Amino acid sequence: MIALLPVKRNRHFSRSFFFLNRPLLVIGLIIFLHSCDTTNTEKKFRIGFAQCTGTENWKKATREGMQRELSFHPGTELIYRSANDNSDLQVKQIKELLGQNIDILLVSPNEAKPLTAVVEEAYNKGIPVVIIDRKTLSNLYTSFIGINNFELGKMAGNYVANLFQDSLNIIEVIGLKGSTPSSDRQRGFEEAIQSNPKARIKARLYGNWLQDKSTEEFLKIQNQLSPGDVVFAQNDPMALGAYDVYKKLGIEKNARFFGIDGLAGPGGGIQLVSDKILQATFLTPTGGEEAIQIAFKILTNQPFNKENILPTVVIDSTNVRIMKLQADKIDNQQDDIEKQSNLLKEQQRIYHNQRNLLYVAIIGLILALTLGGIAFYSLRSNRKINKRLASQNEEILLQRNQLIEMTEKAKEATNAKFNFFTNISHEFRTPLTLILGPLEDILLSPKLHFTIKSNVELIHRNSLRLLRLINQLMDFRKIEENKMKLKATENDIAEFVTEIANAFQEIARKKSISFNIVSKTRDLKIWFDVNMLDKVLFNLLSNAFKFTHEHGIINITIEKDAAANLAIIRVEDSGVGMAPDEVEHAFELFYQGHKTTFKGTGLGLSLSKELINLHRGDITIKSEKWKGTTFTICLPIGKSHLDTSEIFSEQSSPLETYEDVKIYTTDINPVLPHEEIRHNGDMHQSVLIIEDSDDLRTFLKRRLASHYEVHEAQNAASGISLAYDVVPDLIVSDIILPGDDGLHLTEVLKQDIRTSHIPIILLTAKGAIEDQIKGIKLKADAFIVKPFNLEYLEETIRNLLNNRSMLREHYTSELPSESRSNTSTKIDRKFINEFIAIVESNIANDEFSVDDISREIGISRIQLYRKVKALIGYNVNDYILNVRLHKSKFMLKNSEFTISEIAYKVGFASQAYFSTVFKSKFSITPSEYREKKKT
Repeated sequence: MIALLPVKRNRHFSRSFFFLNRPLLVIGLIIFLHSCDTTNTEKKFRIGFAQCTGTENWKKATREGMQRELSFHPGTELIYRSANDNSDLQVKQIKELLGQNIDILLVSPNEAKPLTAVVEEAYNKGIPVVIIDRKTLSNLYTSFIGINNFELGKMAGNYVANLFQDSLNIIEVIGLKGSTPSSDRQRGFEEAIQSNPKARIKARLYGNWLQDKSTEEFLKIQNQLSPGDVVFAQNDPMALGAYDVYKKLGIEKNARFFGIDGLAGPGGGIQLVSDKILQATFLTPTGGEEAIQIAFKILTNQPFNKENILPTVVIDSTNVRIMKLQADKIDNQQDDIEKQSNLLKEQQRIYHNQRNLLYVAIIGLILALTLGGIAFYSLRSNRKINKRLASQNEEILLQRNQLIEMTEKAKEATNAKFNFFTNISHEFRTPLTLILGPLEDILLSPKLHFTIKSNVELIHRNSLRLLRLINQLMDFRKIEENKMKLKATENDIAEFVTEIANAFQEIARKKSISFNIVSKTRDLKIWFDVNMLDKVLFNLLSNAFKFTHEHGIINITIEKDAAANLAIIRVEDSGVGMAPDEVEHAFELFYQGHKTTFKGTGLGLSLSKELINLHRGDITIKSEKWKGTTFTICLPIGKSHLDTSEIFSEQSSPLETYEDVKIYTTDINPVLPHEEIRHNGDMHQSVLIIEDSDDLRTFLKRRLASHYEVHEAQNAASGISLAYDVVPDLIVSDIILPGDDGLHLTEVLKQDIRTSHIPIILLTAKGAIEDQIKGIKLKADAFIVKPFNLEYLEETIRNLLNNRSMLREHYTSELPSESRSNTSTKIDRKFINEFIAIVESNIANDEFSVDDISREIGISRIQLYRKVKALIGYNVNDYILNVRLHKSKFMLKNSEFTISEIAYKVGFASQAYFSTVFKSKFSITPSEYREKKKT
């Protein structure tokens, strides 16, 4: 049955999947049918059209031509912008169109130069650009549609020149000054009329393509106008403006007016020729229809011509009637197309609505069938599910009972662990008492030798530290078990704080710290537990003195906040302060700052906060790095906030135990200087000890000073600096240090050429194999776990220094060999090879010195001496001299150079000095050595 269950489940799942997804399958089919609809087969395009030039009739004719052509491409969107002959506005509009995801850009430029840059920008972005009517100054466009304005002007000029045989006084009305069409039409017209020698240009006016502007310009020269004038305007509206002026002056009948455009409709050129206002006009197609045709060829990747010149024709009295009929017919056809287009849109709307209704009906029917099937299937499945749920409920109940049982066992185990912890802490106190008692008796003995006394004091201090840790841990255990009960009595808080603070006056004097207690109120009595609050104050003051350097300031302020009915105790120091992240976590249990100068346990502040909370008070901290720290304690005045069981009427005083002054001041009491151990004069080896514990550092120094020259540092930064200065023979460092740790120190020193040869021993209280592996990877030479045997440490130091001496002997025995491959580290090998190469390459330079080597390698003269001495046991100058003498021996034996030449080649300024040094070294003169080798 268990084997068949998955098969049944899969079958039911597949059946339910079919029922649940049947509507989705039908909807997908409907969407597919909709996508096959012929009305949606053509891709929809967005066409941007930026128009600027021309009259309103011209612009309207252009748009109507585009709309006629777009009626064959339903769904295409034409985004139209008109700048009204403003080039700056047209540039702005084109940039707006480029930001609207258009597929192609149609541009009718107002002026060539201002529009060139924006057209090039669109073209370079990959957007096809079709220019209409006039070109820009660049060839970066996709296609051009328009007339040849020069040929158009020339056609007009030939027509006018050949129409009149008598002398001609021509007034030329030019469009926009500086525009390409205007200048091209002017050149063509003026070139053509030169064929008639009787023709002359009487005046040139700029009408800016506008009727009103043309009228204004003609009114300015009305005194120059005559009945026989021939007026040629570069478009029909400007010609009509000129006609209005002549008509106003009554001389329009004999004057002849010619225009360009030949637009249909009221006010168009065809109508003006028909009304005999214009003698003739020259048809210029707007290019609207052609622009849309070219655009779709480009968008659908069909062949197209880049240059598309539109044809033109003269419209005069001979053909105006036919042209007008054709224009009217086109307008009627346009109206019919628009009506049919609107009718088609309406039919499509009706079709889409009916189709959507059909889809909804089909989906509703299928959903009803599907829901019915699901309901039937659910009815059958629910019975099986209910059975399965009942079985699962039984299983859950069983698991819950097991979980409750396991929780009880875990609770018992936790309690057993805490009980063990508490009991073992109590057990620690007994042997500590037996240690501290005899130690104090020994310290009181006047016959105690000072060397033994210093060791006993060291034991005494660290026993007190251990006692403080045990007391704090036990207090935390009591708080966790709610066994620490408040025993509040009424006391004068100022007197109590002063009494606690007096215990630190001697420490303040020794450290030259300004220590002040200021009470801003008298006889301020509050209810508190003296044996709890003294721990808080001892802790805060201990921290203040620990982190405040000599000549610093520590102030205690006691005041009353009458509004809040609180007693305020403020402990303020000018010490090292805390970083913002350290302030945020200061009261967390076991938290220690990352980069502090001193390392603590992370217990004191957390315990202080818990003790203040028992008083229903509050403790806060305000600190800034390197600017000091302020702790503020707020305690309620009165006893209404306390339970009856917490109030005691009898006055109590702090218990005089080791929990008071001694264990809180042992860390901050300056360690008394001991008699300086005199080093033997023949000591040649030095050891650098880097340890933040003053006691341990002093103890190790005393132990090692009889055999080595000992240097000491308190943290990694000062240790690295001292290592660079003295270049010791060996370094002993703790891993846990303020700031950067011992592993970082090892990495820095082992990667620096000045200190890479120095053996490093790391001391650690953590015996984790991961730390040891990391240290070995960083080239640490030994690991010793605290607590350690001093004899073991001394033997480790001795062995490492002996190995270094053997390595030095290896270098020395091979001088002046060029091979130096068996070095302890890659960095040392590189240093030795570089040092030897510099010496041997300058062997013939009699002015070569130690300063030259220091400059080449990049270290100081003192560091060079110490590094070379540590690695090969030679003074630098002695080594250079030895290399020169060994080189001279080789040349005396194997070359034909004279002794004088050899002396110069090995860097001696005179033969006499060379012979003296050679004989002093080898007890034989150079000439005797050569004769001896020849024989």
